[in-house]
Amino acid sequence: MRDLMGFVESLGRPRITLLGDFMLDRYIYGDCRRISQEAPVPVLRVVRQESNCGGAASVAVDIIALGADVSCIGTVGADEAGEDLVSRLIAAGAKTAAILKVPNRPTTTKTRLIGLAQQRHQQQIMRVDEEDASPLEDTVLASIRSAVRSELRRCSVLAIEDCNKAVLTDVTAPQIIADARAAGATVLVDPAAIADYGRYRGASLLTPNRQEAELATGVLISDDDSCRRAAERILYATQAQAVVITLDKQGAFLQCAGQPGKRLTTRERQVYDVTGAGDVVLAMLAVAAAGGADWETAVALANVAGGLEVERFGVVPITRHEVLDELAMQKRQQHGKVVDVKTLMAEVRRLHAAGKTIVWTNGCFDILHAGHVEYLNFARRQGDALIVGVNSDRSVRLNKGPNRPIVGEQDRAEVLAALGCVDYVVIFDDETPIRMIEKIAPNVLVKGADWAGAVVGQDIVEAAGGTVVLAELRPERSTTNIINKVANVYGNAPNCQPEKPE
Repeated sequence: MRDLMGFVESLGRPRITLLGDFMLDRYIYGDCRRISQEAPVPVLRVVRQESNCGGAASVAVDIIALGADVSCIGTVGADEAGEDLVSRLIAAGAKTAAILKVPNRPTTTKTRLIGLAQQRHQQQIMRVDEEDASPLEDTVLASIRSAVRSELRRCSVLAIEDCNKAVLTDVTAPQIIADARAAGATVLVDPAAIADYGRYRGASLLTPNRQEAELATGVLISDDDSCRRAAERILYATQAQAVVITLDKQGAFLQCAGQPGKRLTTRERQVYDVTGAGDVVLAMLAVAAAGGADWETAVALANVAGGLEVERFGVVPITRHEVLDELAMQKRQQHGKVVDVKTLMAEVRRLHAAGKTIVWTNGCFDILHAGHVEYLNFARRQGDALIVGVNSDRSVRLNKGPNRPIVGEQDRAEVLAALGCVDYVVIFDDETPIRMIEKIAPNVLVKGADWAGAVVGQDIVEAAGGTVVLAELRPERSTTNIINKVANVYGNAPNCQPEKPE
């Protein structure tokens, strides 16, 4: 499995062909404050309404948010809902020339009634579906197949979102998959809730959720062994290369043909709403596959994107930027914010390549106080990532004399790392941070206003096109004042000499 952050940052803008059932999601929000006198049901007083892309349309929007291009193939009705849906896809940036408008057939529309308690707590009360899942005419199915063949001349990944609304059938789906594989394309399928997966024979990878996998295999999924048995049955039925069974907060189980299965875990989350999670998973898998990812890398990224989605209410596209931020957070949780120079430079190269604004500041930070916190929050607001250089104990003694520091370098670094505004902490041993500034080449260098005209590294930063920002300080907030107060109270140490605030 590749370095996930590095892979995402190098993805470029791949192109995906998306085939499936395109739907319109409508939401009606209202207050629920009483029960009807006509029947024991809640009364919904409408507050607002909104519409979003659903089904394959939701996958399309997710693909675009993840930084890829998408060509959509499917059908809508020749109605107002169909016009609305196609307009939304075009506004999002999707190519819609191959979405066919079928007369005398409604656009599949799901209307969700959402009750609000005291304008805060959202709860879905009911869903009303408008649809016609009867077979499409052979001419429409032939046009769909032809459109897929045409699009696959320009891209290498076909994503299929099957909601069993007639675009994919037991006859046409295997034909389309065979066409795609003959063209050298990777075929990813988010399957419908059906018992027979022969429809997807020849696909590269299938992504059923727990309930869909249970229905298709008859295996009750409760642990890794039952995941493996279900996955092997799906692989046998479809002759696919791999299957990934998504398991909500328990992550995903990846089974590749001829290899041991593996569960990929996700960090624990507050699951708020699973709506749209499968769409995001398929989108991320498709984008990753188009970028050349192996299955484990693709599933790991899909785990991240799907995990972000379930923390939101409704269908909210997850952006590539959000995926990168989540990966960076997980990396810091795993390895910590206090890093050595080698590790820091790998992160600096990644940040520079991604066009992020790197902020550098440095100091002793001996006995962290409110002035430090205010200063560091100010520094973090100047860019995307704040790196704090901390003088080593030896460096502090060179600058402040033999009685300092009061707190050792490792403890000082760990306390700084506990602050949410700080992204990385590195300890440097030189008397000044000049060599660290040369290595990092920050976009912004922050120091206290009292350093005006004497900021170490200012010439280096400005020569590279960066800026130096001076922060106003409160003189009464200083480590020296704290030390002197302690010394005066306990009388066990001489007063410190006045010094320039950190």
